[in-house]
Amino acid sequence: MSATTATARASRGIATEGRTPEELRELVSHWGAELELAPASDIIEWAAATFGERFCVTSSMGDAVLADLASKVVPGIDVVFLDTGYHFVETIGTRDAVAGTLDVNLITITPVQSVAEQDAEHGKDLYKTDPDLCCALRKVKPLADTLAGYDAWATGLRRAETHNRVIAPVIGWDAKKGKVKVSPLARWTDEQVERYIADNGVLVNPLVYDGYPSIGCAPCTRRVAPGEDARSGRWAGTSKTECGIHS
Repeated sequence: MSATTATARASRGIATEGRTPEELRELVSHWGAELELAPASDIIEWAAATFGERFCVTSSMGDAVLADLASKVVPGIDVVFLDTGYHFVETIGTRDAVAGTLDVNLITITPVQSVAEQDAEHGKDLYKTDPDLCCALRKVKPLADTLAGYDAWATGLRRAETHNRVIAPVIGWDAKKGKVKVSPLARWTDEQVERYIADNGVLVNPLVYDGYPSIGCAPCTRRVAPGEDARSGRWAGTSKTECGIHS
């Protein structure tokens, strides 16, 4: 975090001590319905005012829409990126571009084990033999460990992406993590995302324009044919639809 960011946050009188789970659930109960129809920028502003530096944004770097929006509302905000060790080079490039062009504090987190160490313990290519365990080790646990320092986190989750996400609340309670889960873009349509990108010159992972509308780890992501569901390229040929972060 830069000195400028720290000074700006200190000037807002932001508390650094976390709230209890009971207090966090009470906030969700009160504000969930209140903010359901609010603009995304207002939702981010509420979260930043409520949680201060114990609020962060997460990004998979499919695009920088949420990071861009958050940087305008809360300059210097923490943006957490999970480097699984299996990302496309284009995804890493997008992360670097976001860090270099947006007013955010980009934090890259990694699993405890490298890919080679994981192969040695669990066998080569765990993503093939046990994709759920691979996701748990390389995504779910590292993120949960990082979020221990926050009370709330914002995701780019949108209801339009898949039927499984139709009920994703704008302000929800993540019981597994014990955190408030904020989804400022939950109600946004594909057209709204595209318009925001065009109007604001937002960075987009180049793979999006090469047939990858939903981008995960390289070994588990394929191109999507015209007319297919946007997430059909994730874990294709299996019954798996989520990595576990949002379940």
